[in-house]
Amino acid sequence: MSKDPKLALVVSDSAKAHEGAAPLRDAHDWVKPAEADVLVVVGGDGFMLHVLHELLDRDRLRPCYGLNLGTVGFLMNKLASKRALGERIARARKIAVRPLKMLAVTQDDREFGYYAINEVSLLRETRQTAKLEVKINGKVRMAELAGDGVLVSTPAGSTAYNSSANGPILPLGSNMLALTPLSPFRPRRWKGAILPDSAEVEFRVREPAKRPVSAVADQKEVRDVRDVRIATARDKELTLLFDPGASLEERIFAEQFQV
Repeated sequence: MSKDPKLALVVSDSAKAHEGAAPLRDAHDWVKPAEADVLVVVGGDGFMLHVLHELLDRDRLRPCYGLNLGTVGFLMNKLASKRALGERIARARKIAVRPLKMLAVTQDDREFGYYAINEVSLLRETRQTAKLEVKINGKVRMAELAGDGVLVSTPAGSTAYNSSANGPILPLGSNMLALTPLSPFRPRRWKGAILPDSAEVEFRVREPAKRPVSAVADQKEVRDVRDVRIATARDKELTLLFDPGASLEERIFAEQFQV
């Protein structure tokens, strides 16, 4: 990154974000997002995910520095600081985030491809239990997983839905993925698995007409899927910037020691 990177201000539509961003508008010489070296994202985690997905879709993978005006702010930095914004960004620590690429085939043979920064989840669509065959690197590891569904999470997403489903929290840089069942009925005591992020995970829906399943890559849903393949998109590495001592890695450690 250059000593004086060009910065673009990207603000959520919420009234809270616009109000909080007002003092920033005159505090820096902003450029348009297309001309920027770094995007300063003002809002919450959901808005940051939205911005990151736009970067993936447009293939412009520039770093993002978030300022929290949302609820949790897990992917963001604190808004208030004694340091000038340019100095904060110059001192910020880079964290690489590798998204997942989901390829889903529906019962009527349509194909969909989406990226997921947090997780890809397979969910039953009706009251009928979902039944899934689980294959890792082309080998069947579980002939039938029955329950509400299953998810594959990145380290960055491991504190989100994955954690709520009692999945493991993965430190950044671990090069691992979490494979976590959702309310498993059979095998009842299976807690999931930790996989290298080089693994390709495939799911085949058993009895798809009777037991329909949807696949969701972050917020993009494909209904009535038959087969889903998930792999790390190594050519789409994203970069988040965090103030020293407040990195996403530090927050992941903190999540594991909450009492």
